[in-house]
Amino acid sequence: MDPAVLLGNAVEALAGSHPVAARRLMQVGWQAFDIKLRHFPDGRLGKADQFLADMMMRHMLLPLQQPEQSAAVSIFTPPELLQEVGLNPYCVEAFSCYTAASRASRGCIVAAEEAGAPDTLCSYHRTFLGAAYRGIMPRPRCIVYTTLLCDANLLTFRELARFFDVPAFCIDVPSSQTPGSIAHVAGQLRDLRLFLEDATGVRVDEDSLLARTRTVRTQLEALDAFMRLRAGRFIPADLVSPFYRTMTNNLLLGDDDVSRLMELSIDDALAAPPKRGIHLYWMHSVPYLSPAMEPLMLRDEAQIIGCELAQIVTPPTAVDDPYEAMAERLVFNRLNGSALRRIDAGIANAKACGADGAVWFNHWGCKHTIGVSQLAKQRFEDAGVPLLLLDGDGIDLTRGGEGQLSTRLEAFLEMLKGRSA
Repeated sequence: MDPAVLLGNAVEALAGSHPVAARRLMQVGWQAFDIKLRHFPDGRLGKADQFLADMMMRHMLLPLQQPEQSAAVSIFTPPELLQEVGLNPYCVEAFSCYTAASRASRGCIVAAEEAGAPDTLCSYHRTFLGAAYRGIMPRPRCIVYTTLLCDANLLTFRELARFFDVPAFCIDVPSSQTPGSIAHVAGQLRDLRLFLEDATGVRVDEDSLLARTRTVRTQLEALDAFMRLRAGRFIPADLVSPFYRTMTNNLLLGDDDVSRLMELSIDDALAAPPKRGIHLYWMHSVPYLSPAMEPLMLRDEAQIIGCELAQIVTPPTAVDDPYEAMAERLVFNRLNGSALRRIDAGIANAKACGADGAVWFNHWGCKHTIGVSQLAKQRFEDAGVPLLLLDGDGIDLTRGGEGQLSTRLEAFLEMLKGRSA
């Protein structure tokens, strides 16, 4: 039997009556997988993606190993202040993905719904809430989140603050891209510094913070360079590696591991052979446990070469004020404001990395994505980028539709092959 299935069954069996034991078992399972990644990496992947898989597993373990040194966060929370006070990010989306990969998410979803969470709430958030209710998720030191894009944040983090009885800080991000919006958010980030200092007892070194925000700028510039370099080249990738970068290019920015990852990525791109197969750019989340995604799993015929959520922040222009630099990234986040900003950024990114087509994944519960999907299809195709709309769920596979997903994806890939012939 698949080791992940064995782990999930054991965690599910313990979670109801022995939640601490269930959490420890999941931690041991993740540690074992990390040892495998470090000493027996997948040789089919490039050096960057091998490093990335191990890097992500190590960072996912930290909140389980050191919950008192962790903050529950939304994916777009600026990481620099957390790093300066020694807090690890405890991310809704990433934790839920790894829980699902451990085959332990279904019980969490049920627990959340039994506690009153509606089934229209994003399954990433239902998994996170359910993990808290079941005791699988340990109590964090504090909570920091933003109002960007996902309205589920407002429900989930307030409820977690109540459930765990920990302090929470919400960063309100205006939808307009103006100097006033940047000043508004920068002021909140200065308040966040005081909040985190009070929560941890650690003082933020302003010079160190400024140096870190400058490192973030360099890392984002390297990301743009890598995405341009990979156009027309073949770099073997599995389904999840492009989505790991959602974490590294948001909540782990400023970390030394990200700088190393960017170096390895550029090296892989420079050494890569010419492109082969169909290259896809992916918009929004992906049902990576879905059998329908099999055509994209380390095959020469087709692969995902980039994803929207890993390219939603741009290098800030502010270089002398760390709070303005962080605020600028939030305000100019490509998911903030008009849907046209998001769509046009997706088109530009797909073209820059040489994609043959794009997939827009309508994740169940994400109104911001589903509601503009038809507009996105029209604009992508008017720009010469074929776009497939897929409906599904990134975490909760009980939503069904596997046959339809597989059929539509295969037909889209055949159409793109015909265009490129």
